[in-house]
Amino acid sequence: MEVREQDLRTIVQRIGMCEAEIGKAIIGQKDVVRQVILALMTNGNVLLEGVPGLGKTQLVKTIARVFDIEFSRIQFTPDLMPADVTGTNLIVKENGQNVFKFEKGPVFANIVLADEINRATPKTQSALLEAMQEKTVTVGNETYQLPQPYIVLATQNPIENEGTYPLPEAQLDRFLFKIYVNFPSLEELKQIMDVTVTNKKVELTPIMSAPEILFIRDVIREIPIADAVNEYALKLVVATHPEVPGAPEITKRYISCGASPRAAQAIYQTSKARALMEGRLNVSFDDIKAVAYPALRHRLALNFEALSDGMTADRIIHGIIESVKI
Repeated sequence: MEVREQDLRTIVQRIGMCEAEIGKAIIGQKDVVRQVILALMTNGNVLLEGVPGLGKTQLVKTIARVFDIEFSRIQFTPDLMPADVTGTNLIVKENGQNVFKFEKGPVFANIVLADEINRATPKTQSALLEAMQEKTVTVGNETYQLPQPYIVLATQNPIENEGTYPLPEAQLDRFLFKIYVNFPSLEELKQIMDVTVTNKKVELTPIMSAPEILFIRDVIREIPIADAVNEYALKLVVATHPEVPGAPEITKRYISCGASPRAAQAIYQTSKARALMEGRLNVSFDDIKAVAYPALRHRLALNFEALSDGMTADRIIHGIIESVKI
């Protein structure tokens, strides 16, 4: 597949229109919006972390509206069962006989919001594993394909630990990005009030469709990465492992377990998508550095010394980036 310059200009223009349309309903949070779009364009799942009331749910609903894809929401609670997520076989009458018929659950949509995912039990959380990784759902002896494009956006509250079940590392690793949703600035808060507590109505126009998203995914796969840039991305992932010879001092001191090969895949894919969104068909070192934070922060297991010293994953990633030479 040859990427033409005309296709590139069209894609950049269309994505820019989508970002502008999303900005009508989501005030600020431009980095968050762009990173979610990066994940959507590279077939990845996203974990959104932030305190309640920052518009995480509204963001997902807005993106589904602007990209004109089917949206579904699952409110995770301790009593939620796996069948409530994936669906279940029901006994129905057909031609006078009782037969089993599969009733699809809310996981069957293009964009699935898993709201407060850490409130459900591990058994229910695991019901999403196959959907997130293989884009399929298996019930009994039948395997069902999920619609394409497909992406899970999960939210969690970082300050509330009572009555929650932290996601296991195996499930965290299946998220392409972990994105922090921060509190808005004073000016952004004023604009939010103008939109939410007045009679103003925000009318959103669908800009892109599912076939266009799938086409852009094919284009992204064709974007080349120079050997030096590719090696730099891999060096960053290797540098997160304290047991590797030559690991940075910050890694040896604060990390107990480094990132998996999925981290390298995430950086590789999303750096190409970022280059495309900025109108380039070549990946730069800055692209690698920009996507390294959301791709790595949930894949690092910090040790007790990191916690006692108040070190965050982002500060450690920054130190690793400073240590790894281009």
